[in-house]
Amino acid sequence: MSATATAAAPSRDDFAAMLEESFENHDVAEGSVVQGTVTAIEKDMAVIDVGLKTEGRVAIKEFGVGRDAPLKVGDVVEVYLERVENALGEAVLSRDKARREESWVKLEVAFNDNQKVEGIIFNQVKGGFTVDLQGATAFLPRSQVDIRPVRDVGPLMGTPQPFQILKMDRRRGNIVVSRRTVLEESRAEMRQELVQNLEEGQVIEGVVKNITDYGAFVDLGGIDGLLHVTDIAWRRVNHPTELLQIGQQVKVKIIKINHETHRISLGMKQLLDDPWQGIEAKYPAGAKFTGRVTNITDYGAFVELEPGIEGLIHVSEMSWTKKNVHPGKIVATSQEVDVMVLEVDPVKRRISLGLKQVMQNPWEAFLEQHPVGSEVEGEVKNKTEFGLFLGLDGDVDGMVHLSDLDWNRPGEVMIEEFKKGDIVRAQVLDVDVEKERISLGVKQLGGDPFVDTTGEMRKGSVVTCEVIEVKEGGLEVKIADTELTAFIRRADLARERGDQRPERFAVGEKFDARVTQFDKKAHKIAVSIKALEIAEEKEAVAQYGSSDSGASLGDILGAALKKRDENSDD
Repeated sequence: MSATATAAAPSRDDFAAMLEESFENHDVAEGSVVQGTVTAIEKDMAVIDVGLKTEGRVAIKEFGVGRDAPLKVGDVVEVYLERVENALGEAVLSRDKARREESWVKLEVAFNDNQKVEGIIFNQVKGGFTVDLQGATAFLPRSQVDIRPVRDVGPLMGTPQPFQILKMDRRRGNIVVSRRTVLEESRAEMRQELVQNLEEGQVIEGVVKNITDYGAFVDLGGIDGLLHVTDIAWRRVNHPTELLQIGQQVKVKIIKINHETHRISLGMKQLLDDPWQGIEAKYPAGAKFTGRVTNITDYGAFVELEPGIEGLIHVSEMSWTKKNVHPGKIVATSQEVDVMVLEVDPVKRRISLGLKQVMQNPWEAFLEQHPVGSEVEGEVKNKTEFGLFLGLDGDVDGMVHLSDLDWNRPGEVMIEEFKKGDIVRAQVLDVDVEKERISLGVKQLGGDPFVDTTGEMRKGSVVTCEVIEVKEGGLEVKIADTELTAFIRRADLARERGDQRPERFAVGEKFDARVTQFDKKAHKIAVSIKALEIAEEKEAVAQYGSSDSGASLGDILGAALKKRDENSDD
């Protein structure tokens, strides 16, 4: 061998390096899916050549029975290259991971295009289930299994069915799917088709599917409609279970359809005659009827006059005397009561009823039994700043005003002599039936001293007065032979302005005065010296001539006074 040939021949080390380089430059990378050829079948393992310096082994079961055809030598398959060489010098391959990688690629496309994917529920885990998406494992939350909670998922497991991918995270290997979304979408499509075949006003049969406090859901053949509790019957229905039960077949009328939300409102009472037709003629105002109490509220009680027709007794129309009392203390549910129709509104479908109107007005009854001027007896129920309230026959109250407690003493002082529970006699002064008021008087039982002592006294009478107090503005006087007092103003003390001085008089001094005001009802009397002087002057002029006859006014008055004194002596 020549030197040139010797120099050109590669050494064993150079050949090994060249071989290694050829493998490194081969288009095969760990963590990728590669194609390989089955070179041998050894028991339960398939030997696969993927173009590396060594072959790899994959369990035949990873290729799946029934999913892929049975392997044979020469088949070209796709496998996942985990490592180029392991400790045994073999390539580490996996068919399962290859299938998983294939699935991820397809699933990502489906996720991005919002397409459904097929999978099989194969295991139950905490909070949900695991689903095989053709090699990739996904999580199905329990809330996403069905539209309604499912107690037994057994029938669903192992069966291929569509799912919607809700979330994907390839880096973490997480996939979340939903079966419920698919069902809702399918149901929405079916509902839309069913709704299009329905019309408002259409009468249709259905089955009661569910019952709530506010109504019942009726299955109309794949779509539910709501039968509200107020549309079950014309009469009051407190709860749907009074007339309906789950599974019951019912005939309903479609009241309204919302094509956007696919909500359907149903009615049963609409199939029956409206009892409110001609209601005014049937229940005229002022007529009396018997009904049954169906419901009691804070503001009154509802009374059923006939099935479908209810009226309201407002709390103010329940009792003549029981004010501010809860209706439940006057009537009871299911109780039969006599009522009077007060008002009918057919447009608003309202009837106003009265309970107290069928009973006699207690103030009218009281007036019949105790006319004005009669005496009554009652218990002191309350004391106020303006009088006493007495409880009387017929469960009514009468009031004694402060001014009617005593003729002479102030009412503010007299009322302190009374206490709750005292039995008091009084006189009926007035009964106002409309305002429901009874006025009583205690002082009237002893007679009226004003009337008793004044006798024939009237306006224009001359009375004797005794000064009991001298004031700057006039005199406080007592009328002789009476218990009456009066105040004479300064201007009424004399005709002449210079004599209108209160200090001219002394306490105890007596003089005559003329009555200028006398009101028996108001117990008012007014007297005036000035008025008496003027009256005497006129009388003197009339009897003894005038100043034109030659006599002076003094002579005339002197003659008149002399005549009066002579009459007094007689």
